[in-house]
Amino acid sequence: MGTKQQIFQVALDVPLRRLFDYLSPCEEVSLCRGMRVKVPFGRQSRIGIILNQTDTSCVPANQLKAISQLCDTEALFPLSLCDFIVKTAAYYHHPIGEVAFSGLPRGIKLGKPINFPVDETSYLVDEIEHHALQLNLDQQKALDAIVLKQSSFQVFLLEGITGSGKTEIYLQAASHLLLKQKQVLVLVPEISLTPQTQDRFKARFGQEVICFHSKMTSKQRLEAWLKVRHHKAAIVIGTRSSIFLPFSNLGMIIIDEEHDPSFKQQEGFRYSARDLGVLRAKMANCPIILGSATPSFESIFNAKNGKYQELHLTKRATNTALASMTLLDIRHNKLEAGLSKVLLKEIEQNLKQDKQVLLFINRRGYAPIYLCYDCSWIAQCDHCDARLTYHHKKQVLICHHCLKQRSLPLNCPACHQAQLNPVGQGTEKLEAFLQVHFPHTVIARIDSDVTGKKGHLESLLSKAKNKEAQLLIGTQILAKGHHFPHLGMVAVVDADGGLFSVDFRSVERMAQLLIQVAGRAGRVHEAGKVFIQTFHPQHPLLQSILHQNYLKLAEQLLQERQAYHLPPYTYFALIRAQGPKKQMAESLLTQIQQQLQKQQNKAITISGPVPAPMLKRQGLYRYQLLLQAKERKPLHQMLSYSTAILENSKLAKKVHWSLDVDPIEMF
Repeated sequence: MGTKQQIFQVALDVPLRRLFDYLSPCEEVSLCRGMRVKVPFGRQSRIGIILNQTDTSCVPANQLKAISQLCDTEALFPLSLCDFIVKTAAYYHHPIGEVAFSGLPRGIKLGKPINFPVDETSYLVDEIEHHALQLNLDQQKALDAIVLKQSSFQVFLLEGITGSGKTEIYLQAASHLLLKQKQVLVLVPEISLTPQTQDRFKARFGQEVICFHSKMTSKQRLEAWLKVRHHKAAIVIGTRSSIFLPFSNLGMIIIDEEHDPSFKQQEGFRYSARDLGVLRAKMANCPIILGSATPSFESIFNAKNGKYQELHLTKRATNTALASMTLLDIRHNKLEAGLSKVLLKEIEQNLKQDKQVLLFINRRGYAPIYLCYDCSWIAQCDHCDARLTYHHKKQVLICHHCLKQRSLPLNCPACHQAQLNPVGQGTEKLEAFLQVHFPHTVIARIDSDVTGKKGHLESLLSKAKNKEAQLLIGTQILAKGHHFPHLGMVAVVDADGGLFSVDFRSVERMAQLLIQVAGRAGRVHEAGKVFIQTFHPQHPLLQSILHQNYLKLAEQLLQERQAYHLPPYTYFALIRAQGPKKQMAESLLTQIQQQLQKQQNKAITISGPVPAPMLKRQGLYRYQLLLQAKERKPLHQMLSYSTAILENSKLAKKVHWSLDVDPIEMF
C-alpha cells in the first residue's frame, strides 16, 4: 500500500466559509502551516495561506489541484496566529480567508517575496532606564497584582478615574515583560491617540516601540508587520487590526479605553478587538489589561462574576481634585448658537484668567436641519432616511451617512418661498459665533470636517496641548483619552442627545462620553470646572454624572438589563440584509426566520425580520433578524445553520447580507 498523499488546506481571501484543499506541487517540496502559496482557483490564480494539513478530503482525489507556487521558504505566519485565525473565524461565523487576510499589509496579501533574516536575534530591550514615576498606593497595588500574574493568563479590569495614572501602570507592567524578552501589544481606539501613546512609551523604552494602523503607508505597515514577526519590535501601539499581528512571543496585551465602540469593526468582518484581545491573551497564556475610567457594562459584569480581576484607581496621579460639575438648566433660557448667557459668562471669565476652555458638541457642520418656515419642508437625503446637514463654509448640504452632497436650493422645493433657514447648531456654527464674540481669542475647531487631510489632526492636537489655541471646539474626537495639560474648563453644549434613544446602550454611551470629556479638565495644575447644559436636569443619568458615580449608575442599569433579558445577561446576534428593493431584503430574512423556526429550539428567541431603525441608507433598504439566547452554545449552533442556509439561497446572491455576533449597535 502506498502512503496517503498529504493535502494542504488553504485560506483564500474569498467570501466562503471554508478552507480549500490542494496537493503539494511535488514530493521534494517541504510545506507547513503558515506558509503563503499561489494556487489555481477557478480560472484565476490566488494567494493563500496554509492553515492545516490532512490526509483526507471531501473532494475526489482525481479532482484535487496542486499548489502552483510557494511564496515563502518557511512559515511566515506563526502557528499561534494560525490557531487564532481559525478560532476567530469559527466564533464570528465569518469566511476564514477574509479573517486570515484581515489587516494584512498589501505586500503580504499579494504574495511578494519576504527576506527572512539570517540573524534571528531579537532586538528587544536588555536594560530599561529608570524613568519610572513614583506610584501612589492604589497604583502600586494594581501593579503588584499584574506583576504577580505576568506569566499566566488573567484579565485585569483597571478602572481608574480620568487622570489617575493608568498609563504609568501600563509602562511599569510592560517593563517587567520586556526584561524577559517578551513583546507587548497596546491597543488604542483611535489613530489620533497613537502619537501621544507612542511618545510616552518611546520616552521610557526607546526605539523598540512601533506603531501599526491604517493611515500608515503600505511600506510602513509591511516594515512594522515584519518587525513584529522577526522580534525586532518590543512594543506595538496600534488600533484594532493590530490584534492580528504575527506575535509569537507575546507577553502582555493592554487595551486602553476598553469601553470605546471603535474597537468593534462595523463593516465587513464585524469583530471586537477587545474580545479578541482576551482570546489571544488566553491562547498566549499571558495577562491582558482592560483600562478605562468608564468600563463597558460587559466588562463590569465579567468582573462581578469573577472572570476578570478588578483593580481600582480612586485618586488622580497629580493629586489634583476631580473637576467640579454643574448642570445648567436651559429650559427657560434664550440661547445664542446653543449657548446660554450663564455659560457664555463662564467662558469669558475663564479666558480672562488665561485658562483654556473646551466646548463639546457631538454634531459637526453648521446646522443639522435646513428648513422652510412657511411650509415646514426639511432638506432630506435622497439615498438615506436622514436629514441633510448644512455646511456654511462650503455652502452645501451634506448627508453624514452616505456623504452625498447637494448644492443649496435657491427656493423651497415644496412651496417655492425664497427664504430657507439653518436650524440647530453644530461645531461650525459654534465656531462662527465665538469668533465674533471673542475676536481676540485663538480658536481651534477639531472635528472630522477639518481633520481629513494628512497631518491636520496632529497639528490641531499639538496646538491644543501647547495652548497655542485657548478656546477648543470639538466632537467626540476630543473625548477619547487626550491629555490637555492647560485645560481649565469643559462645557457640554447639549447633553440630551442620548437620553431617549431607541438603542438600549445609548444611556451607557452617553454616560461614558460625558464623563470622558469632563475628565479632560484640570488634570495637572488645579481642579477644573465642567458645565453641562441640559433641558432635563433631573434625569437620573445626569444626576449620577453630577455626583461622578459611574459604577453606581452601571449597577442600576445592569439590573434593568437583567430584568429585560438584555446583554450581558443574554447573547445577541443580528442577521442583516440590504437591497435596492424593500421586499428583497425582507423576503430573504423571512425565509431564514421560517427555516430557523422549524428547528423548534426553545433556547433561541427569534425576533423579526423588522426594518432597521434607519430603513434606507446609501440607497439600500435594510432589514434585520435578531437571534437571542441565554447561553452561547445553542446560539452558535443556530448561527452555523443560518449561514449554511444563506450561502445556498438563490435570493441571498441578489441581496447583501451580513452576520453580526455580539452587536454593539442595532442600526
